[in-house]
Amino acid sequence: MDAPHLPVLYNEIITALRPEVCLRLVDGTLGAGGHAFGLLQGNPKAQLLGLDRDPAALQLAAARLRPFEGRAHLRHASYLEMQTQALALGWQQVDAVLLDLGVSSMQIDTPQRGFSFLEDGPLDMRFDPSAALSAADLVNGLNEAELADIFFRYGEERHARRLARAIVQRRPLSSTRQLADLALEVLGRRERHHPATRIFQALRIVVNGELDAVEQVLPLAIDLLRPGGRLAVISFHSLEDRLVKTYFRQESRDCLCPPRQPVCTCGHRARLRELNRKPIEANPEELEQNPRARSARLRVIEKL
Repeated sequence: MDAPHLPVLYNEIITALRPEVCLRLVDGTLGAGGHAFGLLQGNPKAQLLGLDRDPAALQLAAARLRPFEGRAHLRHASYLEMQTQALALGWQQVDAVLLDLGVSSMQIDTPQRGFSFLEDGPLDMRFDPSAALSAADLVNGLNEAELADIFFRYGEERHARRLARAIVQRRPLSSTRQLADLALEVLGRRERHHPATRIFQALRIVVNGELDAVEQVLPLAIDLLRPGGRLAVISFHSLEDRLVKTYFRQESRDCLCPPRQPVCTCGHRARLRELNRKPIEANPEELEQNPRARSARLRVIEKL
């Protein structure tokens, strides 16, 4: 649970969010505080609101950000609460918002959290340990069709029904190793990655309501930004990145009417400008130090 040396796309985030000209920043996915440290370090007058659903992450971040005591405001809260939390500080608008989506390395590397099948642990996968729903509840409580739908929709697993049928026949399942071994037995190793990778992703997304939360938080973040403020979003799988890309493209256009319609009737006006049409990815040097960064995709917008 030691804090990692540098978070994913650290230099790219610092460049994109320009902390030297920012006084109020929001890190909606604080983690161990690596990005937040760099943003606060970049401006001695800046203040940062850091949110995270994971109490363990907040403890690490508090220790890491101790040099900025009085300027770092840490809260145990979802990024969906960023507007309420900002208003509690008297902030009507902010200069920058960061969202680093998905599971963190420290969560993956803690077997008791149940995010990884590399070591045995309970089928948990909750970002917030106090939340009611765990992965075990899904695996042992849903019927075959419901499980198959989760694996297909959120894990993009082609043989979802076959695996769901096997789970129903073998349950109860209580550990990550049990589920991973069953996935390997049923699906075989067809690709470079373990077949359980997609299954764990799908369960984690549903347990934490990740995709619904991403759809909800993007307009909240835009509303909170001042004109000229920037939002940076790091995604780690195609489903998240597709949602972010679609929203950014839509909100950077003046008209959403069908292309063949001669006169605009929607009245939509662009709210933002995309700063990178193609997502920014980790460079070779970072990938050598941190192979987990290979799936990271960064998109940045500026509010008009």
